[in-house]
Amino acid sequence: MSQEKAQEAPAKENVDFIRAKIIADNASGRFGGKVHTRFPPEPNGYLHLGHAKSICLNFGVAKEFGGLCNLRFDDTNPTKEETEYVDSIKEDVRWLGGSWDDREFYASNYFEQLYAYAEQLIQMGKAYVDDLTADEIREYRGTLKEPGRESPYRNRSVEENLDLFRRMRAGEFPDGSHVLRAKIDMASPNLTMRDPTLYRIRHAAHHRTGDAWCIYPMYDFTHPLSDSIEGITHSLCTLEFVNNRDFYNWILETLGVYHPEQTEFARLNLTHTVLSKRKLIQLVKEGYVKGWDDPRMPTLCALRRKGVPPEALHDFCRRIGLAKSDSVVDYGLLEFCIREYLNAHTPRWMAVLDPVKVVIDNYPEDQEEVFEMPLHPEDASYGSRKVPFARELYIDRDDFRMDPPKKYFRLAPGREVRLRYAYFVTCTEVKTDEAGNVLEIHCTYDPASKGGNSPDGRKVKGTIHWVSARHAIPAEVRLYDHLFLDDDPNDVPEGKTFLDLVNPDSMKTVQARLEPAMAAVKVGEAVQFERVGYFCKDRDSTEELAVFNRTATLRDSWAKIEKKG
Repeated sequence: MSQEKAQEAPAKENVDFIRAKIIADNASGRFGGKVHTRFPPEPNGYLHLGHAKSICLNFGVAKEFGGLCNLRFDDTNPTKEETEYVDSIKEDVRWLGGSWDDREFYASNYFEQLYAYAEQLIQMGKAYVDDLTADEIREYRGTLKEPGRESPYRNRSVEENLDLFRRMRAGEFPDGSHVLRAKIDMASPNLTMRDPTLYRIRHAAHHRTGDAWCIYPMYDFTHPLSDSIEGITHSLCTLEFVNNRDFYNWILETLGVYHPEQTEFARLNLTHTVLSKRKLIQLVKEGYVKGWDDPRMPTLCALRRKGVPPEALHDFCRRIGLAKSDSVVDYGLLEFCIREYLNAHTPRWMAVLDPVKVVIDNYPEDQEEVFEMPLHPEDASYGSRKVPFARELYIDRDDFRMDPPKKYFRLAPGREVRLRYAYFVTCTEVKTDEAGNVLEIHCTYDPASKGGNSPDGRKVKGTIHWVSARHAIPAEVRLYDHLFLDDDPNDVPEGKTFLDLVNPDSMKTVQARLEPAMAAVKVGEAVQFERVGYFCKDRDSTEELAVFNRTATLRDSWAKIEKKG
């Protein structure tokens, strides 16, 4: 994109340290005033909330400064990567608004060039083929307090190293028998610089290159060179790559190639959540959840299925900002962002999640009425829907008490409440079973209160929702809670694993009743069940049974709602 077409960059005031750095770089003419970022996931799992932060940053910065952002798959490990993950990543990035046009790249596109760079390092005397095993390499590396030891194979001649490396490529050696290592400094205080591995042997088919290769470059060798090849200006990484930066710089400077600028920011850590791919894979494979898109998972496909709008994730990422040190964000902030968006952008419907029948004794058995109700009380553009009313209704069991506590303003024996948008009703009789469980509630209604309006100025504190029993449609509603009850499921007590902290009640299913017009709600559409929460119609829905996932509870407690009623 030309600088003439570039959008106006954000002002220096109140910007995070990354944007401030880009502003300074542009002012100095560094990189010719260009901004070119990339989002570089490994296709070895599904994207999660932590990736959302990186997507919003990399694509957001490029857009703000009139630059470009690449989507690049760092696909260097054929044993863990799949086309399924590639497809899901592209879908997630698009969902969050990321646009990469024709800039979809793969590290595997550069395998031949990376191999040439490796041979160049060998010829410079900066890399060697090592016969030590992985365990021996770890042992020779030393510790933070003790320097490492040089491999006995470190001083092979350039000719011998080239011959061995080419034979590695030709497939003459088994997995694990040789690796190519950089020759840097086994006494470096940065353990990453103690002759890191550049290539390893893997006789495994790659999801894109097939069996063309049996040696594969390591991530830390591939990543900075891919950035260099693509002309990335600002390589934005999370803090765990701080120590790797010395190695990245060494590779680029030693080879004398184009050098992007790397800047690190704190990764996302969220309460009640694990964001480790290894742990997420374990949750899926061991059946703790029903797949990568189970709405209890922190994956982007799961959040989408749960009904979380992408705008809420953008708002969340803006609110948490960027920092140079790790911290933990309360999950409640994410829920707040979800509610803020859904409150303004979702239609309202009535749904009864735990139905108990109400019979209005003085309402004619053969009579029906239809009430016109707004789909959004604060936005007329949503229009309205027609809701049928009849003698027998369902209300939520929690909206009735035989012996109500103080400040309970809903239905109880002898008490009058407002049926939302309909009538005032008074409880006159209650039928129970032998155990005292309520089976049926009998009421009378005031015909003069039609529309839920007081005919004589009397005040009714309680307002409850309802559906007509005759017209209601059945639904399965899935109520989700935190997958982990502990604030920090990564901090596991001795003798336990994070799996011991899984919440056994993270999902509950109830059989609900919905107002009939909800049959028109589409799969993936988010709605508000009045006085209950925000929900999304699930793909498991059939013509006979609608299925809804709870996206978020309402902001207000029942007490606050009742005060407004």
